[in-house]
Amino acid sequence: MSRSKKQNSITRRSFLKAAAASVMAPAILPAKVFGKSAPSNTMLIGCIGVGRQGQGDMQELIYRGLEVGARVVAVCDVDRHRVEDAQWQAEKIYALELGKGSYKGCAAYRDFRELLARKDIDGVLIVTPDHWHAAHAIAATNAGKDIYLEKPLTYSIAEGRKLVKAVRLNKRILQVGSQQRSSTYFLMACEHTRNQRIGKLHTIHVWLPEDQGTGDPHPMPVPKNLDYNSWLGPAPEAPFSEDRVHPQRNYSRPGWMQIEQYCRGMITNWGSHMSDIAQWGNGTDDTGPVEIEAKAKFPDRGLFDVHTSFRAQAMYANGVRLIMETGDPAGVRFEGDKSWIFVQRGEIQASDQEILRQKIRDDEIKLYCSTNHMKDFLECMRTRRDPVAQAEAGHRSNTICVMTHIAMKLGRKLRWDPEAERFIDDEEANRWLDYPHREPWAV
Repeated sequence: MSRSKKQNSITRRSFLKAAAASVMAPAILPAKVFGKSAPSNTMLIGCIGVGRQGQGDMQELIYRGLEVGARVVAVCDVDRHRVEDAQWQAEKIYALELGKGSYKGCAAYRDFRELLARKDIDGVLIVTPDHWHAAHAIAATNAGKDIYLEKPLTYSIAEGRKLVKAVRLNKRILQVGSQQRSSTYFLMACEHTRNQRIGKLHTIHVWLPEDQGTGDPHPMPVPKNLDYNSWLGPAPEAPFSEDRVHPQRNYSRPGWMQIEQYCRGMITNWGSHMSDIAQWGNGTDDTGPVEIEAKAKFPDRGLFDVHTSFRAQAMYANGVRLIMETGDPAGVRFEGDKSWIFVQRGEIQASDQEILRQKIRDDEIKLYCSTNHMKDFLECMRTRRDPVAQAEAGHRSNTICVMTHIAMKLGRKLRWDPEAERFIDDEEANRWLDYPHREPWAV
């Protein structure tokens, strides 16, 4: 998900102003919002990673949990300031919404293993840097927790397959934070494409934003509030600088998102969102392209070393061509032999608007309809059905992004076996399927 700082965090001053307003306008929810079940059946959730995105997701989880009977009882982060802030926010929200003068029911942890060791916690929200996703999520599945995991599913393709295997082995629910699958417009675009309202699909065109700016590589003293070694986790040792991790005074965009050791750049950041829609519309959630090539720019930007502008082209076994490139607005266009549909956040267009007025009949392909991504996850925790963005689909969508990154780095066309999940006759490319994890964080 992409949200601004204002959407992601609540200052104490703004929170108290909101609290005063809510007292004047009676919006306090009664305790019965926790559902028809007894309090002992309320699902208990822990949050691992409560930074810029993590606090926004945590707030969404709190409010949706009030609707379906789930409560955040623990928060965890390697930054003491952030975990204390998240704890404060959670308890203030519950105090307001439950009509209590004060609320103390959210524990704070610095080590995620302590949170996972709690037997009373049913599920976790994981919103940590990409290089940590696999280790956190696999540990959570092995601890018997259901998971809402921010995209991309994992940093590497090999990690992704291991996580999918762990989810299945432990019979866990995993929702990937590819929330566009819970958007009416993206659902409409994919259903109309799958039902050939645009004719036979031949091309999918994806546009993504471009990273910008420079990062200061000069070493700095590690802040006392940050467990930097734990932040690095499976990544190699590296000197601390604020631009390598996250800002210490606010919740603006963190530098790690533009450093290749922790994130592959926009190709997996926004790319995992848009490739997910391409996969959904193409009906290829359990497979992927069979060849890919890409070119990208990697200008000198100091500490920031991910790609900027790029263009990639892939081909599926069904003959559909996938084009991905830098462009504005970010979105996906499905092109058929009769018409096209373009979808972006908040808007859908078609070459013939009449296409969008047509309803999907009962005898046609109807895709999973979710109206709220977080609520879908919580409801699936109860029903035990697969959510709209389940692990296999998230893995396959992210695989396209990682394949594109590998093609960018190698600068040549690559052939891919989506069943074996290996490049064909190319051991150099296959060495990019995973990376050496720093102990003890191998997965």
